[in-house]
Amino acid sequence: MLLRIHHTAIICADYARSRRFYTEVLGLRVIAETYREARRSYKLDLALPDGGQIELFSFPDAPPRPSYPEAQGLRHLAFEVDDVEAGKRELEAKGIAVEPVRVDELTGKRFTFFADPDGLPLELYER
Repeated sequence: MLLRIHHTAIICADYARSRRFYTEVLGLRVIAETYREARRSYKLDLALPDGGQIELFSFPDAPPRPSYPEAQGLRHLAFEVDDVEAGKRELEAKGIAVEPVRVDELTGKRFTFFADPDGLPLELYER
């Protein structure tokens, strides 16, 4: 029945800052951008290379994430990359703090974490 994840929705605190992060730092392509006057909310649809999408929302007075990173609910969003070290260097060159690269004890794959402007944990996971 299920084929793949279609999209992940993220609510941000500062729309302009998060829009820059996801488009300029991570390089995601804008599919559509909509301002919904009745909700005083932006919705930005972003394309991932595999056809998946990220929906970036802004809502007035959205509560902050309760804790990092072990709050109930979505733990983190992971992006597959060919080379974790190269991805880490690219992010750091753009001023993004990235944790040291670790190895997944179950799969032997390399990974690292960084955060979006609201502190949402993001992961680079090697193919």
